[in-house]
Amino acid sequence: MTTADLAAVQALEQELFPLDAWPPEMFAAELAQPVCRYWVAEQDGAVIGYAGLMCIPPVGDVQTIAVVPEHEGRGIGTALLRTLHEHARGLGADRMMLEVRADNPRAQQLYRRHGYEQIHVRPRYYRDGGDALVMCRPLGPEGPAEPAGAAGSVPEEDAP
Repeated sequence: MTTADLAAVQALEQELFPLDAWPPEMFAAELAQPVCRYWVAEQDGAVIGYAGLMCIPPVGDVQTIAVVPEHEGRGIGTALLRTLHEHARGLGADRMMLEVRADNPRAQQLYRRHGYEQIHVRPRYYRDGGDALVMCRPLGPEGPAEPAGAAGSVPEEDAP
C-alpha cells in the first residue's frame, strides 16, 4: 500500500466497516510507522482488498484485513493473511495476534482455518459496544505448515 492507494482503501473501509471504519488520517499515520506494513490486492488497477501488519518482535499483529464482497471466496483474504505471516516471520515474530468482531463468524472461520485460536474476549471493544475475540497463532522459526489442504488451494470462503 502506498499513499496513492489511500483514497481507494478509505472508500472500501467506509463501505466494509461502516461502524468501525478508520479515519483517513489513521491509514496515513500507519504507513509512516516503521513497525507497520500494509498491502493491497488489486484487479485491473482497482483495489479489491487490503491488509495491515504491526510487528514488534516477537509478536506480529493483524491490524486489518478486508476483501471486497464480490471478490470473497477466491483466496484473496488467504493470500493477504499469508503475506502478513511471511513478513512478520521475516521481521522476527514467532506468533501472530488479532482482534475480530465476535459477531463476524465468517472472519473467525478464515482465521481458524489458518491456525488461530481464541485466547480472550475484549468486551465492548468496538465503537458500537461489540465484543472482540482475541486470537493467536504461533509462527515458529519457519512457521507451521498451513492447515491441510490450504497450501495452493483456494478456500471455499474468504472473509475480511
